[in-house]
Amino acid sequence: MWRLLLEIMEPAMPKIVPQVLIPVAAIAGILYAIFTWWRVSFIKVGSGTRTNGEEGRTFLLEEELAGEESVLQKVADLQEAISEGATSFLLTEFKYMGVFMAGFSIFIFILLSSEDGFSLEIKEDGRHPAIYNGLFTTIAFLVGGFTSVACGWLGMKIATYANARTALEARKGMAPAFMAAFRSGAVMGFLLASTGLLVLWLTIHAFWLVYGDDWQGLFEAIAGYGLGGSSIALFGRVGGGIYTKAADVGADLVGKVEKDIPEDDPRNPAVIADNVGDNVGDIAGMGADLFGSFAESTCAALVISSVSALGSNHLYVAMQYPLLISATGILVCLLTAFVATDIKPARMVSEIESTLKYQLIISTVLATPVVFAVSYFALPPEFTGIFEDPERVVKNWHLFFCVACGLWGGLIIGIATEYFTSNRYQPVRDVADACRTGAATDIIFGLALGYKSAIIPCLIIATTIYVSFSLASMYGIACAALGMLTTMATGLAIDAYGPICDNAGGIAEMAAMGEDIRERTDALDAAGNTTAAIGKGYAIGSAALVSLALFGAYVTRAEITTKDSSILAPEVFAGLLVGAMLPYWFSAMTMKSVGKAALAMVEEVRRQFNTITGLMEGTARPDYVRCVEISTQASLSEMIPPGALVMLTPVVVGILFGTRTLAGLLAGALVSGVQMAVSMSNTGGAWDNAKKYVEAGASEHARSLGGKGSDAHKAAVIGDTVGDPLKDTSGPSLNILIKLMAVESLVFAPFFKSLTPDGLIFQYFN
Repeated sequence: MWRLLLEIMEPAMPKIVPQVLIPVAAIAGILYAIFTWWRVSFIKVGSGTRTNGEEGRTFLLEEELAGEESVLQKVADLQEAISEGATSFLLTEFKYMGVFMAGFSIFIFILLSSEDGFSLEIKEDGRHPAIYNGLFTTIAFLVGGFTSVACGWLGMKIATYANARTALEARKGMAPAFMAAFRSGAVMGFLLASTGLLVLWLTIHAFWLVYGDDWQGLFEAIAGYGLGGSSIALFGRVGGGIYTKAADVGADLVGKVEKDIPEDDPRNPAVIADNVGDNVGDIAGMGADLFGSFAESTCAALVISSVSALGSNHLYVAMQYPLLISATGILVCLLTAFVATDIKPARMVSEIESTLKYQLIISTVLATPVVFAVSYFALPPEFTGIFEDPERVVKNWHLFFCVACGLWGGLIIGIATEYFTSNRYQPVRDVADACRTGAATDIIFGLALGYKSAIIPCLIIATTIYVSFSLASMYGIACAALGMLTTMATGLAIDAYGPICDNAGGIAEMAAMGEDIRERTDALDAAGNTTAAIGKGYAIGSAALVSLALFGAYVTRAEITTKDSSILAPEVFAGLLVGAMLPYWFSAMTMKSVGKAALAMVEEVRRQFNTITGLMEGTARPDYVRCVEISTQASLSEMIPPGALVMLTPVVVGILFGTRTLAGLLAGALVSGVQMAVSMSNTGGAWDNAKKYVEAGASEHARSLGGKGSDAHKAAVIGDTVGDPLKDTSGPSLNILIKLMAVESLVFAPFFKSLTPDGLIFQYFN
């Protein structure tokens, strides 16, 4: 009987495997996130209540609250203030995003549906009319946008839930505090990676009910999912980055440099806004950024493969290959997470960075044979029709090497980033040593470090591109991007760990929990700065590969050949030059926005110190709310011009100058954007950790620099302040710029091609 059942099911087994494995892996990741959150919740929120009549209100306290000035009560109030500030900002930002999504979705529908005059007739080749593409691309755009919003919101809520708990656990020792922070980061990592995969899988199968055998039309419409995710990520990164750095710069310049008070001192009016910013910028923004990378790389792979033999022969399992890579990556990361949380957690300062780094190494090692198995069983032994060479034969082991190149390339970029941003190594210590002679030499050394740090990532990305393209053309590059994102859940976990520890340190300082507690949180935070830099390195590296994969999908969809896109063509070279300029223009806008917002913050902090009697003495309470309002207003108003630059440029260039000029523009933006993003992020991270190296005084060399309050420390603070907008606003936003312009070009390629391939202006001159 069993043999008969197997014989009946055998023909359907290949199709059943991805239909089961993908949603099961996604659901397993979500359940693991819920389980981990449940474990964090055992750090009791308690049932203490105020004695002033606010009955039934709960706090993060196990102990009874003796009075208004209880240290533990301060922890509860600070956590609540940070959570409320972050919630208020995101809700306001979402209103702006809602207006944008509504308007842009109409724009997408009209432009794509007008390709064949809003016809409803099925085409001769069996493909659906353009109005289907317009409607379902719009739906995919909205689904991707709402998923990105939900992921950012959940990430922020988890982070604000965990920061005070991490501070409270630091009273018990380094290991409990580390586990609280990492587990909370893991909640975000697995929730985001799993939710993104599950929603995309459900969207594809919902569209299948309409498109049927028109797989090319289906996956072209799915590209809207990546556009929606990346659009939200842009505003989240830029808006959140301006918010957090305005507060951070204002707090540091007045508090540390002018008033000589400690970081996160409760007397500083900007400290609450600073801690709020860590959650809305580094947590919600990073989450939306990596979600966008996942969505775009998957969509690029699906679009390219749909025009190959995989799509034309309707090989269901092979077409699901990109989703299978992501699904198995979640399962590998799930197993790896237990190493840091249960098997070998960090128990002392020297183990923190290595424990987090081992997460990446172990997940990469385990994922390699898994990727080989998926490539062997999911793909046919060989297939053809990739990109513009219909006779080119691609074998399944070719795709394994493409994914493996991305997987291991991401690890090498992460390790190189750690070397250039961790104060355990010589480059950052050289930057700290330069502080002896003032802020100028600190800045010179930091800039030199950032430029030098771009060498290894660029070489790794170039090698990955060459190998992947040689093996499987543009489909290989898309798979390499997926390979780099295979361990996304782990990468997000260690990235979210950093801001959680940063907030925990701020709460410990503001609640006067003691110098020993602050030392522990500072040690956790210093490692968090390095892991955050590693996360940014992953994001930038994957963005480069994703952008190139999207570029390949764009030229495929726009029917541009290699000959057509030669840089010797004047229109292509002109686009290349302008594209290379765009990251500089965008960075200038975002940095100036941070500067303007920081100036308003500095003036407000100075005003409060000068006008509020007893503020310096600690007998008066600063007006935290006003500083939160300044950051909110500045970030929301200043995020619109950079966003408009990114969103409008591909449309304007595609309509006026044509598809080939747009191809040159995308290539130029990619080449300059990647290098700028790496150098900016690593420069800022090095300056930050150089400052912490001086403050900690953990070695004889560090102590020789003078410690807190010394001239070297003040120089380091200025360097850190200059680096803040580089590493947390402009640098991370650049990877969204190159991805978003590419995916937008992919979505609108049919409209540009139908309007005129040469563009309205060039067509006129020709």
